[in-house]
Amino acid sequence: MKIILSQDVPGLGRKYDVKEVRDGYARNFLIARGLAEPASPKKIEAVKIREKQIEQLKKVDEDILGKNLKALEGLKISIKEKANEKGHLFAGIREEDISRILKDQKRINISADMISLEEPIKETGEHKVKVKDKEFIFEVLAE
Repeated sequence: MKIILSQDVPGLGRKYDVKEVRDGYARNFLIARGLAEPASPKKIEAVKIREKQIEQLKKVDEDILGKNLKALEGLKISIKEKANEKGHLFAGIREEDISRILKDQKRINISADMISLEEPIKETGEHKVKVKDKEFIFEVLAE
């Protein structure tokens, strides 16, 4: 029986994959649990159209990402955070914080997953931050 997966199924396939499985497995397990639906020519065509749309969106996202990464070259961002007299921050700055600051200050949308820090920034001063293969300067000033 041909089915279209409604969710990722370990060992079988990913969401929207069209698969050929045994009738009993399809009816009694996959369809009964909402993991798949029977495939019809119309549904298979809809899946193909959806795949094309997803592929186009990925291309647009990659294009935007490339522009955002290019905008990071030579960039220096300064922020003020609360710190003690020795320059130690009260709260460490993590990848998520840097992503949010980039978006707020420079309107550069970079996912926190793409930012790599060896450890959270916990001191004032200049720090090099890597995003994929690019680097920029992140300066933390005491408030």
